[in-house]
Amino acid sequence: MGVGRTWMRVGLLVAVIAVAVAAGGALATLAAGDDAPLSLAAQSGTRGLPVATGAGSAGTVAAPSAIADLPAVVDKVRPSVVAINTVAAARNGRQGQGLGTGIVVDKDGHILTNYHVVEGADQVTIEFHDGTLARGRVIGSDPGNDLAVVAVSLPASVLQPATLANSDEVRAGEPVFAIGNPFSLKFSVTSGIVSGIERESQGGITGRAIRGVLQTDAAVNPGNSGGPLFNAAGEVIGVNAAIENPTGQRVWVGVGFAVPSNTAVRFLPDMIAGRRVTHPQLGVSGETLNEINAKDAGVEVQRGVYLTSVQPGTAADRAGLRAAASDSGGALLAGGDVVVAVNGTQVSTIQELARTIDGFKVGEQVKLAVVRAGKQIDVTVTLLEWTG
Repeated sequence: MGVGRTWMRVGLLVAVIAVAVAAGGALATLAAGDDAPLSLAAQSGTRGLPVATGAGSAGTVAAPSAIADLPAVVDKVRPSVVAINTVAAARNGRQGQGLGTGIVVDKDGHILTNYHVVEGADQVTIEFHDGTLARGRVIGSDPGNDLAVVAVSLPASVLQPATLANSDEVRAGEPVFAIGNPFSLKFSVTSGIVSGIERESQGGITGRAIRGVLQTDAAVNPGNSGGPLFNAAGEVIGVNAAIENPTGQRVWVGVGFAVPSNTAVRFLPDMIAGRRVTHPQLGVSGETLNEINAKDAGVEVQRGVYLTSVQPGTAADRAGLRAAASDSGGALLAGGDVVVAVNGTQVSTIQELARTIDGFKVGEQVKLAVVRAGKQIDVTVTLLEWTG
């Protein structure tokens, strides 16, 4: 589903430590990889911003502390964070080594990370904060959401699973912190706030937009990929995946993105079982209607998604959805359907339509409420697999 670019430039957060050139034995140190994209526990009383009560003049309020006793929370959760070292076999005369981060999710040795951390790796080594090392193997992945699961064989006593929070309850402005391995500085801690919710990361590793992404100003850099974004209670609300930097530099400028924990929870069972993860696609591009462009399009309805293109052979095409006539100048022309609801749930923006469709499975049927030529009709669509 085309929704336009949301970010000017997105950088992956996997750190490429070194690339050895076989022919000459030279070593080039790189800051980051190629540019590309980006449980469940109670959320009681731990999300506020407690006010510090330290010394101060009478009648003044001390500066607030974002997270009360952050060092204690960090000590509690750090054993659930791991460093992921990868080695890719020599190809075209080069051997690559990478460093990312992972999250222990259960006592069975399953570790959640980003897909781009382990993509193409021939060797994976997991390092725990206490120095324990173990070989890892990638057992499942969801490239469309830039997620993967690595398995290690270790006693349950060594494994401390993180608690995955309900990311639907995350609010902009709440304090967060991250633990990761930026620039090989292992198990580094950084903190900030949630800067925004329900973002959409365009240009993911497969080209598919990742929905509901969390934005944070906690400093994340190459090497933080796959690591946890924690709330004040030490619960994981997201998997750090990417940064925005319009300058083209692969370093933090205050805008980082994390795949929400609920997305990970949804697809963890399939990844752990090694099942192929698929995502649905409607196959349309559209414009969010408002009072101004609705007149340009010649439609009376002012809330909904005006279809500007329907890709041939897609679910939308097979269901007979109609797009507006094309215009190389970018103006909205007449003739397009307006999607106003999916299975009875109203959609007002192209982002809402994309997120709603993303919540279904490939092969499911959905009923779209469509305004066509001034009349509302129902169109049943059988969703096909997203193929890029």
